[in-house]
Amino acid sequence: MTVEGQDQPAQGRFEGAAHLFAVRVYFEDTDLSGVVYHANYLRYMERARSDMLRVAGIDQRAHFEGGGGAYAIADLAIRYRAPARLDDALLVESRVVAARGASVVIHQTVRRGAELLTDATVTAALVGPDGRPRRQPAAWIDRFRSLVLQGEDTP
Repeated sequence: MTVEGQDQPAQGRFEGAAHLFAVRVYFEDTDLSGVVYHANYLRYMERARSDMLRVAGIDQRAHFEGGGGAYAIADLAIRYRAPARLDDALLVESRVVAARGASVVIHQTVRRGAELLTDATVTAALVGPDGRPRRQPAAWIDRFRSLVLQGEDTP
């Protein structure tokens, strides 16, 4: 019997302006050498960004289903510093660093404990059904900007 609120996917959380999202490395994430395949870091970061938006109160699905469009990655810069391995517990940290009319810039890190494994800066642009950039809802921009301001207070 399932009890309400149980058996739900793990959800990240905000600590100040930083959204934290835990992931575990599974066999399917690794390559022949036993380390995480480079593209899988992008998957971890995508999951963390999607979860960050959900926890921040941004309903991407409703916006899309209402004809408002969806986010597309417009720019990505990533640096790999050290490998993750099978069964490692990782933490993806996401921070909004800028909010513009049609886009949001998010810096993300992947760590194993205190060790930085990967970091990236991602620009997600809101595009309409026609594929053209579209202004984000004002409430979303306000929420992103509040996270930027909150993050500026972090040492």
